Amino acid sequence: MGDVKMRGLVTLKEILENTRKEGYAVGGFNFNSYEDAQGIINGAAEKNSPVILMASMGACKYIGLHQTVGMIKGMAASVDIPVCLHLDHATDKDFIKEAIKAGFSSVMIDASAQDFETNIRDTKEIVDFAKDYHCSVESELGKVGGKEENIVVSDEKATFTQPADVPRFVEETGIDALAIAFGSVHGFYKSEPKLDFERLEEIAKITDCPLVLHGGTGIPVEDFKKCVKYGISKINVGTELKKTYTDTVRKMCNDLPEKEVDPRKYMGPVKDACAEVVKGKVDVFGSANKG
Repeated sequence: MGDVKMRGLVTLKEILENTRKEGYAVGGFNFNSYEDAQGIINGAAEKNSPVILMASMGACKYIGLHQTVGMIKGMAASVDIPVCLHLDHATDKDFIKEAIKAGFSSVMIDASAQDFETNIRDTKEIVDFAKDYHCSVESELGKVGGKEENIVVSDEKATFTQPADVPRFVEETGIDALAIAFGSVHGFYKSEPKLDFERLEEIAKITDCPLVLHGGTGIPVEDFKKCVKYGISKINVGTELKKTYTDTVRKMCNDLPEKEVDPRKYMGPVKDACAEVVKGKVDVFGSANKG
């Protein structure tokens, strides 16, 4: 890769700026520790792809807000690709503000469980706060089904994003990215995903705001490509990496001698396994060599 330019963290707005125009999406990958975070960075760097590292509220509370920022800043400084640190699916406004102050370059406020007016009000509050810290804000309109850590939305309560609501929501909140609900779910799919591409295409035509697909684990490759073609700029992948982490550790532990206790022997391969997942997704999303 040549000489590293020692980049700092970039915002979500910056990392998604050319996605729709150039026809690619950037992967948002959830991490829960050093190993998978480093694997995500390694995979993206090998493909010369921009990357979004996403930490949930639970992951931040486990690692520590400032520790999370310091760790990812250090990783970003070691590679020559754009790296965004994103707080994913946060519902607590005070926690979001602390993450912004700690140095996250992007946050997601998820007020989708609230009514439309409350969603606008709460989202705008975070957008206004984030401006002073050069931090991007993502929000959700509609309700994506499935389970994302402490957020559970049943199939009955999942609701698709209404295209007519989008222009006002984007304009009044001032968000940098909009997560929409059009048939994807968090976690593993119980059956073949049925994405409403017509809805996606309609929304993309009425807003220039970068659109986000949540629930990227288990969607077929061709559907991913259609999502990018019809206007998706960011695709979230979390469950697949968590399973990769678990399966890799389990295999390594089974292969180790009983007296082997050095965690580097069985945690190290997690980085390589997560890097392979990221490289595969980068090829599908089309963000290789966009770094």
